[in-house]
Amino acid sequence: RYTPYQIKVLAAEEQLSPYHNTFNNFKSLNSMPVIVGTLHSMIIPIVSTLKFLKNNIKIAYIMTDGAALPIYFSDTVYLLKELGLIHKTITIGQAFGGDIETVNIYNGLIAAREVAECDIAMVAMGPGIVGTGTKYGFSGIEQGHIVDAVFHLGGVAIGVPRISFVDKRDRHKGISHHSLTVFSEIAQTKAYIPLFQLEEEKHNIIDKQIKHFDLYKKHNIIFEKDNILEMAMSYFNLSVETMGTKYYDDIDYFKTCSAS
Repeated sequence: RYTPYQIKVLAAEEQLSPYHNTFNNFKSLNSMPVIVGTLHSMIIPIVSTLKFLKNNIKIAYIMTDGAALPIYFSDTVYLLKELGLIHKTITIGQAFGGDIETVNIYNGLIAAREVAECDIAMVAMGPGIVGTGTKYGFSGIEQGHIVDAVFHLGGVAIGVPRISFVDKRDRHKGISHHSLTVFSEIAQTKAYIPLFQLEEEKHNIIDKQIKHFDLYKKHNIIFEKDNILEMAMSYFNLSVETMGTKYYDDIDYFKTCSAS
């Protein structure tokens, strides 16, 4: 989408790679948690919260090809690598430039565990996202397929819902229509969906959405009550922003990311 070049890289699973047999011998992710997001802005609140809770945890960031293809476009990834918060980066599909390259999400997940030897993986596309205002016409729809891939490989999928009460578009109020479509229709397997316990009026809107789309029946919905994101960001001297909106301007979005 952003480059006319066809760049050849050595995928970690290729025959010439020293890890080729690692993929052939793979059995299971053995319940490795995989946090599956959509927007690139979800990475900082998720990774900073994880490292604040357990500083020695090894996190792999898997960047999909749903948006920008070169990982070098991401100032976020550069910063988190410099701070040592991300252990390894993995680019999949047409994306390139990660510490490890793989052909698709399945081998990206395997690489996170078997090659990078990480404890947890965070999956999200790079900077940029396409949305058309139609039910299925958005690049974040990949979240559903990734949830299923995690399940089929023996991992534990944690799906990050997109939450906002400041977005002026009705389709993104409360739980975004993107998330509702993904979790109700696209994902065919069960995921953990963490939400932050918001004030009553907002909670009622979200609860109504969850019930309307039968998400309580299909997934494990969890409500977190403790917001430690501000402490985490302060500890690592980080700030967050999504589509030009900063933390206190869309706090529910960022707290939901941290809840995962």
